[in-house]
Amino acid sequence: MMTDSRMARGQQWLKTLLQLTGINTEIKGDLEVAAIAEGDSQEPDNYWLTIDHTNLTPEQVRVLIGPDGVVLDAIQYLANSTLNLNQPHEEQASYTVELNGYRVKRQAEVRAIAEAAAEQVRATAREVEIKSLSSAERRQVHTFLKEFSDLETFSRGKEPHRNLVVRLALPE
Repeated sequence: MMTDSRMARGQQWLKTLLQLTGINTEIKGDLEVAAIAEGDSQEPDNYWLTIDHTNLTPEQVRVLIGPDGVVLDAIQYLANSTLNLNQPHEEQASYTVELNGYRVKRQAEVRAIAEAAAEQVRATAREVEIKSLSSAERRQVHTFLKEFSDLETFSRGKEPHRNLVVRLALPE
């Protein structure tokens, strides 16, 4: 089955990467079953690669996550770039690298930031710019706020100063 090969490829890649850094641990794989709106099936399957932290020291966990998740983001970026290189479109996938619940906690924080921005835009009718989100987090906000037809989102600026803007949707 195609799904299994993409998952296994991701798990093996991450396990090897960690072994190269002297960390020998297991990688658990899960297919995220996202509620995808009809007609939006162009989204690649999203695989969660969870690093088993039971045999890691607190210091190893801290180093792998990095300040504000930058190391975990970098590993995730590498995984997505490397694993999709030279793959036909139907074999491509999106990988989320998780460690010690960091992504789940951060997703909840990002969702709260998005909800607060949406409330602020509706209350003031002025656009709100959200700073300091990674590209993956900006994508989460775009996806989350897509549900609200009265709002629109877009990114402004260039990395590393790229921000997400939320504003009232312009009438068509």
